[in-house]
Amino acid sequence: MSRKLPHAKILARRSSERGYAEHDGWLKSFHTFSFASYWDHRFMNFGSLRVLNEDRVSARNGFPTHPHRDAEIFSYILSGELTHRDSMVKKGAEGTQGKDFYRMKRGDVQFTTGGTGIAHSEQNESNKPVHFLQIWALPWKNGLKPQYHTRTFSEEAKRQRFVPILSPLKAGPEATPAEEQAAAPVIPETIPIHADFVMGAGIIAPGSTFSWTVGQGEGVVSSRKKRNVYVHLPMTKNGKAKIRLDGREDAELEEGDGAFVSGVNAGDVLTVESLGEAEAEVIMLDSN
Repeated sequence: MSRKLPHAKILARRSSERGYAEHDGWLKSFHTFSFASYWDHRFMNFGSLRVLNEDRVSARNGFPTHPHRDAEIFSYILSGELTHRDSMVKKGAEGTQGKDFYRMKRGDVQFTTGGTGIAHSEQNESNKPVHFLQIWALPWKNGLKPQYHTRTFSEEAKRQRFVPILSPLKAGPEATPAEEQAAAPVIPETIPIHADFVMGAGIIAPGSTFSWTVGQGEGVVSSRKKRNVYVHLPMTKNGKAKIRLDGREDAELEEGDGAFVSGVNAGDVLTVESLGEAEAEVIMLDSN
C-alpha cells in the first residue's frame, strides 16, 4: 500500500518487548519506557514523552502516598475506577471536575503538575479492577507550582474523530502566576500541560479510518519540524482490536503495541485504520 507520509519513520514497539512488573498480585504494569526496575537505554523518552505505563490494579488496592516533582503526570482511565488523593487535598474534601480530585471512571483524565513537589496516592477503592494508562511528560521548565486538573472526555465524540485531551498552556513557559492560575490551554476544552505536547484519543470502528493532524493545527505547538508522535493501542478488547498506520503493512499494531513515528512536521496527516474485529481505542502522544 502507498505511504501517505513517505518522509515519516515508523518503528513498532511490540507489547511483548515492553518491560513488565507484577507487585504482590495487586498490580500488573507494562512499561513502554524505562521505569522503576525496568531499564533499557534505548527507551528513555521520545521527545517530551517520558513514561507510558499500562496498569491494572486489583480491587481495594493501589499506590500508597508517594512524592513527585518536575514532571507532568496524567492518568487515562480505560475501565474501572481510580481515586487520586494528594498532599494538597484532605480526604473527604474532594470536589468534582476541575482543580479538585474526585473518583475517576472510564473516559476521565486526571492531570498533575509535580513542579516543586507534591505527594499523592492512586487507589482503587472499588470492588472491581481498574485498567488505566499512566503517562508522564517532561515539563518545559522545572520549579513550577504544583496543581492538578480533572476532566471527562465524551465517548461519543471519540467515536467520531480523534478528540484532543491535552494541549500546551496558552501563556507558555514564561506564564505569570495569574496565567498559571487561569490555566488556559491552547486548544479549548482540553487540559493544559507545561510542555510542547498534545494528546488525543479516538475509538475507531472496524473498517474505519481516523486522521491525526500532527501538531493539531496552526498556533498550537512551538516546535513544528521533526515532531515525535507515539501511537498506543491499549489492551481493551481481548486481542480483537488491530490498527494500521499510514497505510503501511509493516506498521500494523495489535493490542498493547505502540509505534514511534518520527520525522513528521506540524500539519502532516497520519492515518490510523482499524483492521480488527472490535473497535480500537487509540492514544496519540504528539511532542517536540
